[in-house]
Amino acid sequence: MRKVFRELKELEEVQELIERYEIPRRIIEVPIEDALGRIVAEDVVSDVDVPGFDRAAVDGYAIHAEDTFWADEDNPVRLRVVGRAAAGHPFEGQISEGEAVEIATGAPIPKGANAVVMEEHTFREGDSILVYRAVSPGDNIHGAGSDVRRGETVIYSGTVLSARDIGVLAAVGRTRVRIYSPPRVGIFSTGDELVLPGDSLDFGKIYDVNSFTIHSSVLEDGGIPERLGILPDSYDAMKEALTRALEDYDLVILSGSTSVGAGDVTYRLLEELGPPGVLVHGIAVHPGKPTVIAQSGKKLVVGLPGYPTSAMTIYQSVISPLIKRWSGRIHDEARVIRATAAERIFGEKGRKDLLPVHVVREGDSILTFPVPTGSEAITTLSRADGFIILEKNQEIVDEGEEIEVHLYRGARIADISVMGSHCLGLERLLSHLRGRGYSVKAVFVGSTGGFKAVSRREADVAGVHALDPETWTYNVPFMELYHLKDRAVLIRGYVREQGLILPKGNPKGVRSLRDLIERDDLVFMNRNKGSGTRMLLDALLRREAESLGMSFEDARRRIRGYWNEAKSHSAVAAAVYHGIADVGIGIKTAASLYGLDFVKLAEENYDFLVKSRSLESEPVSSFLDLLRDPRIRDELNGLEGIRAGEEMGTVLWG
Repeated sequence: MRKVFRELKELEEVQELIERYEIPRRIIEVPIEDALGRIVAEDVVSDVDVPGFDRAAVDGYAIHAEDTFWADEDNPVRLRVVGRAAAGHPFEGQISEGEAVEIATGAPIPKGANAVVMEEHTFREGDSILVYRAVSPGDNIHGAGSDVRRGETVIYSGTVLSARDIGVLAAVGRTRVRIYSPPRVGIFSTGDELVLPGDSLDFGKIYDVNSFTIHSSVLEDGGIPERLGILPDSYDAMKEALTRALEDYDLVILSGSTSVGAGDVTYRLLEELGPPGVLVHGIAVHPGKPTVIAQSGKKLVVGLPGYPTSAMTIYQSVISPLIKRWSGRIHDEARVIRATAAERIFGEKGRKDLLPVHVVREGDSILTFPVPTGSEAITTLSRADGFIILEKNQEIVDEGEEIEVHLYRGARIADISVMGSHCLGLERLLSHLRGRGYSVKAVFVGSTGGFKAVSRREADVAGVHALDPETWTYNVPFMELYHLKDRAVLIRGYVREQGLILPKGNPKGVRSLRDLIERDDLVFMNRNKGSGTRMLLDALLRREAESLGMSFEDARRRIRGYWNEAKSHSAVAAAVYHGIADVGIGIKTAASLYGLDFVKLAEENYDFLVKSRSLESEPVSSFLDLLRDPRIRDELNGLEGIRAGEEMGTVLWG
């Protein structure tokens, strides 16, 4: 900062000077209940899946979905009820074909079940039920890790913690969080005429107002204020008090004794407290002209005018933004913005709908999308930037329609939107991108979802690993399928190991995919349709079936649990870890997070789809630079089951 002696500065110049002030950071650890509005000092990575097990989304009966494939109102299916499961009280046995377990919302899915039929679609008759509607595998089940995956970064360094973020920390079991300490602000009032409220008010004396208003304002802005008393107009007394305060506080504010005459004492004192000393002595503004700003080492001292109106005017326009930036409570003037619906948005019929949405930039436009998770997930709010209001008689917002978005406190329109398949390698890349100062919106919806998101302009970047079984080629064939010519480019990423996830020690001696076909003592956990892993499994299964001289359908039928679907790699690993399945399919990184065994089946290409319109944007360019950085490549190669080569960051298509 450049010193200016007794030269009036324009208000904008002073504000810019304060904005450039490099905040000295200290890291402290606090209970999560004390962390609201604070800035997270390091990435928070979940040690657990949320939920930690497959659970029922509705009240009903846990069943084999295959038992109901032909059920309807005229031809109900009868199933025998063998037990009950409630939240916190799982069913201990295993259900077989033709059986059902009564289950309450939130209860763990019993072993052997792969769907829940809603209670209203059944009729209870003693120890059996009649099922009047067919269900598919995975229906009415919230999969393990469907909300948060073990190893997923749930809160990023630099995040200003909202009530929604505190809920996420609690959901993953955290009781404390490391934050950047908000500024400790020491506050003095100066002047022989001042006395504290409640004291006797002698002739010529006035009550101290400023220390109380400044204290409250600092508290409101997120700082930690402390009133340090009233200083007399004495050079020695002021010097002793300020010297002591600068040892204990990050910022010192005093009011009064800054005008002509008495101001000479304050000016001389603050100059001597340097270096660099006085930076501003007087602002060309009314009220607030006699303001002094000085710096002693890394500590700031601000001398505000004595008149309360003048003091608070300068505080609000100069000091408040600094404390908010320091503590994380950045002021957001526009809480309501207008955005364009990038797709059709549907509301609830017959009621006002406050629908969580996220917003992304596309050039000069702002697009909004509904958050792709349900009300049961705490991350619905974590991922949302705000909400839109759909009135009772408004069921649809058409694509291209402008709509008001009510932003949450502290919400910021992301610089880059990332969707597609989740991967720990991508998490590392995004952490580095955030470290470069970019705001990143990351929502993981699978490879197919990633292609769709880029196609409809929802994402700037998508991680994808989709296999075409005809050509045995990853990702490239899907560029034509999703009509991405001139709309996206495909960038080479890295290689991941896919395989069988097994309990520690592999107690059942599983060696290959063929074991799943030939043995009847193995319960399998598959991935969901549309996932890259499911595509790979089906392709491998077709090859295995051909070598065994059977059809793909026959091979699939022989696998116990082929129709058991998990919506994430973590959910597969969790099913194996908790004994729900004997074997699952997923990436090696997920297996290693749980300390499970792994049998490699294949290597796959995890690549990055990039929207063409975003290629020239700074955050996307920075992301591509990271892919080409040898240091980042080395870091990714340090992750279990990931291999990054020199070709990472090169263009594959487009």
